[in-house]
Amino acid sequence: MDITSKIYKGLLMALICCLGFTGCDDKLDEMNVNPYGIDPAEVNPNLLMPSVLAAAAQSYANLGVNDMAGAVQHTQKNGWYGGHNNYSWESMNWTGWYNILRDNELLYNRAVELDNDFFQAVSLTMKSFVFGNIADLWGDAPYTDALKGDQASVKSQFPKFDSQEVIYDGIIADLQTAVSLFGTAGNDAVTPANDLYYGGNTAGWKRFANSLLLRYYMRISEKKPDVAKAGIEAVYASGDYIQNVSQDAVLDYTGGASDIWITRHIPLNPDDFQRYQACQTFIDQLSETNDPRLPVWFAPVRVRWEADESLAVASEDFIRNDGEPLGVVTYPFDDFVNQYPGEHFTRKYNPNLIAYNDAEYVGLPPSLMVPESYNGNPSPGQGTQNQHVSQLADIYQSAGAAGDILKARLISSAEVSFIFAEAALKGWNVGGAEQHYYEGILKSLTVWGKSDDYEGFITVDGVAFEGSLEQVMEQKWVASWTAATEAFADYRRTGYPQLVTGPQSPQPRVALRFQYGDDEYNNNSESITGALDRLELTDYSGSFGKDSQWSKSWLYQGTSAPWD
Repeated sequence: MDITSKIYKGLLMALICCLGFTGCDDKLDEMNVNPYGIDPAEVNPNLLMPSVLAAAAQSYANLGVNDMAGAVQHTQKNGWYGGHNNYSWESMNWTGWYNILRDNELLYNRAVELDNDFFQAVSLTMKSFVFGNIADLWGDAPYTDALKGDQASVKSQFPKFDSQEVIYDGIIADLQTAVSLFGTAGNDAVTPANDLYYGGNTAGWKRFANSLLLRYYMRISEKKPDVAKAGIEAVYASGDYIQNVSQDAVLDYTGGASDIWITRHIPLNPDDFQRYQACQTFIDQLSETNDPRLPVWFAPVRVRWEADESLAVASEDFIRNDGEPLGVVTYPFDDFVNQYPGEHFTRKYNPNLIAYNDAEYVGLPPSLMVPESYNGNPSPGQGTQNQHVSQLADIYQSAGAAGDILKARLISSAEVSFIFAEAALKGWNVGGAEQHYYEGILKSLTVWGKSDDYEGFITVDGVAFEGSLEQVMEQKWVASWTAATEAFADYRRTGYPQLVTGPQSPQPRVALRFQYGDDEYNNNSESITGALDRLELTDYSGSFGKDSQWSKSWLYQGTSAPWD
């Protein structure tokens, strides 16, 4: 008999013995206790805080680089692109967000038990941030009855869905409480290294909480303008909000094995990185305004088309280096990057016979039928490079990249300035719209290392201040690069920038929300019914019914945005 069989037989005999003697019940209880586990009643908040902060920031950045970046047309993908390009958001699971909230609830409970205002305020701030994303993306959701699964009641096991309005009201109330707590909280009990955002600095956290208040006041500004106006004016008057780039709420990516940038390039298997392509909508905006951030975010095409009307065929089946013909039509991706950096590759085509985009920076138009073949790609395939379309800049492919640029940005000073610019256009008492608009641009340029180009950039047609909401929202959209979830919320609320989807989209409009996940239908079907009833069908809801990506949640009901 081998050792595995002996162990199995021994365990079986032990189980039989326990079943035969009632005194074994206690022993079974003991066996189910992890001797190395940490009692939740004794856990140190310093040990809980980093898991909450890291998971929240990384989840937000992942949305901002992936599906939300596709929705607001910062990028498109040339492989595995359904959710990114075409709003295939059926049965979207929010488990990850609620997992963060469970850890955060434990952080809050421990903070209360220890009478620690700092940890209470941090927990309330993060609760608001996470629930804000849930409400923004899905609409109604479990809120007041959520996070009570350890309580023996029907309500806790099958929590009701609160309205989106109730969630936003709760977020604002919690943030107001957090701001008050941060005003008097000490940080003696805080391990600075475990506070991944502000190193235990209460002033930084207070600015963060107040800046989130600005975000959510503006979010409800069409539905509750009086509340939004009073709230934003009060925060502005306090001066206690994120005012410069050094105060941004960010998570650094250290480059460690479990802490590397989302679009990392894995050597010998670069498929994931190669899927990210610029979107032509974004390229048009950046190119037409000579935006200095363009080369920071995107790489020029590896091989640029060159028009030649004398060419006897539609296009050459080889590429050129500084005009000299080569015996290949393409090189492997890593060869372009590593062996031939800076080389000037071209490929000729006859514009009378075929139409190609021959610009230095080229994007994929949104929702293409076959994006991997666009613009004459000689090696089409899901996840392969397209030498005639711009990918992310090389900085985003490093497997261990860290530094000032690759951060998860939860909210920035640029966003705050654009919020104030919009508020000023509404006539609210927050200073001048022009000043805030230009400050938003400068702060974004500073983040991406292009502040020296500010003076020239703001004189460009389309960038020089014209006093329109559309212009403010367009520059806010540009500045939301890698934080596209906020741009998506702004688009749905204002209709700006004006986004037009493409042929592969199931509907001729950009989608509005995630569908609820199968877990809710299977395990909480009675509670979800009210949430579905509160959704508003639109002309584009399609065969999904109310739980459609094109149905309107409370925030957009009764408004013409974003399509009309």
